[in-house]
Amino acid sequence: MEVENAVNQARKELANRFDFKNSPAEIALEKNEIKLTAQDQFKIKALHEIVVARLAKRQVSLKNVESLPPEVSPLGHARQVIRIKQGIAQPVAGQITAFIRDTQLKVAAQIQGDAIRVSGKSKDHLQAVIAAVRGHDFPVALHFENYRD
Repeated sequence: MEVENAVNQARKELANRFDFKNSPAEIALEKNEIKLTAQDQFKIKALHEIVVARLAKRQVSLKNVESLPPEVSPLGHARQVIRIKQGIAQPVAGQITAFIRDTQLKVAAQIQGDAIRVSGKSKDHLQAVIAAVRGHDFPVALHFENYRD
């Protein structure tokens, strides 16, 4: 939802920018990709800066944003794709569960699809795991949810 709002704000800014007047430039959102199209490489760079600034302003973590290199055609038209990562990839999930095991707390970490579930008897141990994981720098942005059965 926040990505969609950021793209809509970037489109509004694109419509109002003086340097993009009478220039074919477009920002399109398709599932987990933002596709940028512009007249030349300089304008594609400006479009990229607009979109990334709007994503950052909407509190979308830039760790979950992957910018592919721009493609420039022989005629000068440029395209670029920005991918939005969702969930935790298997190698990163393995790193996180190994880190949790290394904390030596009495908790169990399980990889469930694109998420990690940590369970334990003591609420204090679970909170210590959350604090330790937040303190460590992983290549993805993490979101914590607490469940009580």
